Formats: sequence, C-alpha cells, structure tokens
Amino acid sequence: MRVALFVTCLVDLFRPSVGFATVRLLESLGAEVVVPPAQTCCGQPAYNNGDFDSARDIARQVIAAFDGYDHVVVPSGSCAGMLVKHYPELFRDEPETLARAQDLAARTRELSVLLAESGGESVVDAHFSGKVAMHDSCSARRELGVLAEPRALLDRLGAERVELKDAETCCGFGGTFCVKYPDISARMVSDKAAAVVASGAEVLVSGDLGCLMNIAGRLKRMDSRVRVYHLAELLAGMTDVPAIGAGDKP
Repeated sequence: MRVALFVTCLVDLFRPSVGFATVRLLESLGAEVVVPPAQTCCGQPAYNNGDFDSARDIARQVIAAFDGYDHVVVPSGSCAGMLVKHYPELFRDEPETLARAQDLAARTRELSVLLAESGGESVVDAHFSGKVAMHDSCSARRELGVLAEPRALLDRLGAERVELKDAETCCGFGGTFCVKYPDISARMVSDKAAAVVASGAEVLVSGDLGCLMNIAGRLKRMDSRVRVYHLAELLAGMTDVPAIGAGDKP
C-alpha cells in the first residue's frame, strides 16, 4: 500500500511531531509512506472566505501533487473534509478537473478512518492508562462522519475514555471564524474547556490540531493540568514530547 501523507499547514508549522507520529502509525501497517514535496495548503482559508478562484488554483496544485497514490491520508478532519467534500464542488463546471477531484476524494482518508479500515486497531501497541477525552472537530464529525473510529483506537490503548458534555458542540476555532468573531469564539472555547475539566480527563485528544491549539490555550489560562495531544501522538506512544500549548507564553 503506497500512501501519501497530506501534512497540513498547522502540523508543518506548529506541530511536526503529529506528522512523525502519523508516519509511524502508517508504517506499522506496512504502508510505504510518501510526503509529496509539492503539496501546499489545501485552500480552505480562501474557500471559507469566498475566494473561490484562489481556492481552485490551490486545489489544482494539490490534485496534481497527490496523483497516483493508493491513499491520501490526512491527520485532520478539517483538511480531509476540504479534499473530500469541497474540491468536487469547486470544479463542478469543469468536467475534466472534476473527475480528478472526485478521484482524489475517493482516495482520501482521515487518519483514524484509514487505520480502522486497515485493521489499525490491532497494530496500536502503545499503552495509556489514564482518563482520556476525545474532542470531535466539526469537520470530522459533521462532514466526514468520523466518530466511532478514533474512540475504538483509544480503547486499544487501555485508556479510560470519558465523553465530554455537549461533545458535538464546536470549540470556537473554525479557522478564520475565531478571527472574525473573537468574542463569540472566546465564549465557545471557554465552555469547551470547562467541559474538559469537568470530565475529569487527564488528557484531551482530537484529530484536528487547530481545535487542540485553541482549547489548549484556554486550558492553560485556566491553570488546568489537562495535557493536550493529537490523537496520532497518543496512539504512537509519543507523549514524551511536550503537550500542545505547554511551551507557549501566557
């Protein structure tokens, strides 16, 4: 199985350990992992702000960069949702490019989904015995329907999994939403962080780094001791790296 890793901008710029953890997990499946050097942003910021021409230009480059691989794996429901759901929408009036976008969409998997489809539960050999809460990003939960897969993987760790109150509620990040509506976003992430603390979780995980950075920042300002990791880091046993937000200035 030849798998291309879509690294994502946030992983590349802020949390490379998520990329390394993803590679470790995919290689444990026996996959040949390739990181196409021509990949860029998925174009979601432009798309969400109505700049469809720029989004199409970016999408064309991404489609070309990931051509020919068995699977394209994304450690982010948000970016995976862009490739799977929105690329075909962008090219609905361009039949040839639409076909290529649909082909990419069919080959693209959010990380936990690919692991579940490939029997990844059986190759998770890390162990974590503490209480873990899972945050579902809006894109993963609503666009892609990713819900059971990450929880099944967490159960393989031996963790005591706890569910958050109002788990389906957005954390307030939403890409540029937090910039456009900072007061609303701040209230939403405050509610989410309070739910994390109330759950008794020692660790919070998610498949989306943007959400995690947002929640981790609020937890730090609350002086919470909850540690925050990407799901891939926990599954790969990479909790020796500093937790997300641990090294940030207040």
